[in-house]
Amino acid sequence: MLLLSLPRFMNATKAASSRRLASSLKSQRLLFTRLPQKATAVPLKQPTPAFYSTAHASPLKERLAQLIPKRREEVKKFRAEHGSDVLGEVTLNQIYGGARGVPALLWEGSVLDPNEGIRFRNLTVKECQEKLPSATHGKQPLPESMFWLLVTGEVPTANEVQALSAEWAARAQLPKFVEDLIDNCPNTLHPMAQLSLAITALENDSVFSKAYHSGVSKADYWQFTYEDSMDLIAKIVPIAGRIYRNLYRDGVVAPIQPDKDYGYNLANVLGFSNNEEFVELLRLYLSIHSDHEGGNVSAHTGHLVGSALSSPFLSMAASLNGLAGPLHGLANQEVLDFLLKMKESVGDDYSDETLEKYLWNILDNGQIVPGYGHAVLRKTDPRYLAQRDFALEHLPEDPMFKLVSRLYEVVPRVLTKHGKTKNPFPNVDSHSGVLLQYYGLKEQTFYTVLFGISRTLGVMAQLIWDRALGLPIERPKSFSTEVLKKRIEKA
Repeated sequence: MLLLSLPRFMNATKAASSRRLASSLKSQRLLFTRLPQKATAVPLKQPTPAFYSTAHASPLKERLAQLIPKRREEVKKFRAEHGSDVLGEVTLNQIYGGARGVPALLWEGSVLDPNEGIRFRNLTVKECQEKLPSATHGKQPLPESMFWLLVTGEVPTANEVQALSAEWAARAQLPKFVEDLIDNCPNTLHPMAQLSLAITALENDSVFSKAYHSGVSKADYWQFTYEDSMDLIAKIVPIAGRIYRNLYRDGVVAPIQPDKDYGYNLANVLGFSNNEEFVELLRLYLSIHSDHEGGNVSAHTGHLVGSALSSPFLSMAASLNGLAGPLHGLANQEVLDFLLKMKESVGDDYSDETLEKYLWNILDNGQIVPGYGHAVLRKTDPRYLAQRDFALEHLPEDPMFKLVSRLYEVVPRVLTKHGKTKNPFPNVDSHSGVLLQYYGLKEQTFYTVLFGISRTLGVMAQLIWDRALGLPIERPKSFSTEVLKKRIEKA
């Protein structure tokens, strides 16, 4: 009799538990009030400190709830009409070459054109700088405005950006055990490893994981993914600040300021908020590094792990581990190291003859010129140009920037003559380190952490849409060399 009634009892218990969790999650999700909206964006003024109760909803989440049903129907219709259409062919070289250029991923936030460069939701870097809300007296887009654009495809108003700033600040409190975890890391552990470790630990409080195991509807996955994503974006700032201050300073981390924007709070926890130029640089840096299509290692890894319905915390930790590689996010650190060694060798002699001799010596020894070339781009990276414009305005006489500027003229000529580089022009990594060290952030091993913070915006924006569209687990087909030989013979 007991055995016969047990399944019924378990189902009833599960249903009751699900209702309690759903009620709890609902109260957690209703976080912030919608501020008064205006028809057009206005310069972002310093917000008045406000206390947000759990009785109000997030403007960004409200907008997503309006957009998702329409987008679902659009994708459903598109697949029904064109699901069997062929988009391209795969060559043997692409299989052995890391799937380079194979059209196989959906990524909504950005598209990279070989000649034009990156477009964020169809806006160029320059258009983002012109259209996205900036801080008072600032010129650079706020990272909050870039995230809103990546998620919705729309340019936010200043009030919407202000609300998002406040929401992230309110979500930024770290669990005590995560703080202790970071504090107990040895100072020999790379900052990226510490970052990944801390993000993984946030899984303990994952709303998505709890909701999934309670049996919530698949149609609602996006809502819980959204909650984790917003928490992650908010908490990665104090995590990064704690890592930086422990490794390189006195271990004291400034608190998050509830009335300040995301870029300011990042500068503040690092200890650089007293320099408004540096704060503006971080706003620019976080915005232009936020997304770069879905095929790069960090973006693809986050999407891949998320496709298994791992939480945003586990997905982003995996993404960060990919970003930490020297062929990906670690490149900006290597570029600055290259530039410093070059400066030590050539001194103040930036003549064509001296620079070309140094470069040819590198190439003749089988090495590369870091910061030049790109897997997709075939022209100068627009993100490089955005940073160059910033340097021309704020540090035109800096010796390291002058070296970067001269290399911008000399390296493409040398690489073109060398003939082994498809794109001889500079990418984003060739400039960012010089800017950071100018303002005193000289710890090169930390640079990839900043890259990781910015990349979180793009990876989380896409992961929300992955769950909203119900994308399945990713599972491409692989072959052994022997099978490939047989298929080629048959062909």
